Amino acid sequence: MKRSSLALALALFCLPALAQSDPTVTVDFSNPGLVPPRWTLVLHPDGHAHFHSERGEITPNLMQTIAPVAIDRDVTLTADYTSHVFDVVRRHRLMNEDCESHLKVAFQGTKRIAYSGPEGFGACQFNYAKNKEIQSLGESFVAVSGTIIEGARLELLLQHDPLGLDREMQFLKEAVQDGRLQQMSVIQGILTKLEDDPGVMERVRRSARLLLAESAAK
Repeated sequence: MKRSSLALALALFCLPALAQSDPTVTVDFSNPGLVPPRWTLVLHPDGHAHFHSERGEITPNLMQTIAPVAIDRDVTLTADYTSHVFDVVRRHRLMNEDCESHLKVAFQGTKRIAYSGPEGFGACQFNYAKNKEIQSLGESFVAVSGTIIEGARLELLLQHDPLGLDREMQFLKEAVQDGRLQQMSVIQGILTKLEDDPGVMERVRRSARLLLAESAAK
């Protein structure tokens, strides 16, 4: 019994050290005017991440559209993107600085970027960052979340409104080209499913094939 108690005590003592050995970058986003209005992305150095969005208020307009209101899933980001994220965070003192520019700009959503790891902990929050690199990082996170949300929307359309996929895929291609959506690898599953599904329009299958090829080339 004493040995068991000692082993348990040692295990509990080691838990904080083990937790700190795996650095994470956590992004919390909030904008009541969007669907979903809030989401969180937790990113690990190996590219694995978890995305969670909260269900917002269900309005009459929302009930008439096909839109994912709550998402909870694991995704994988590319090695280059993940490395860039952690490099930026470390260059900015683990986000231990005042990020907000306090400029009179349109509300883009509140973004809180936090780091936790062996070096310590830091976090900063902003609508529009005064540092261009941090602002760009925040915009990229929004673009990645947009891709994840769009992937969930494609899944719903495939199930409930296959004809709506054509217009949605056109939007997807345009948004990828202008940077509104990034990291197509996070929706590889649904794109592959669309490419292989003979029940959807050939134009949709062709668009999915093109997006997969472009993602693989990057």
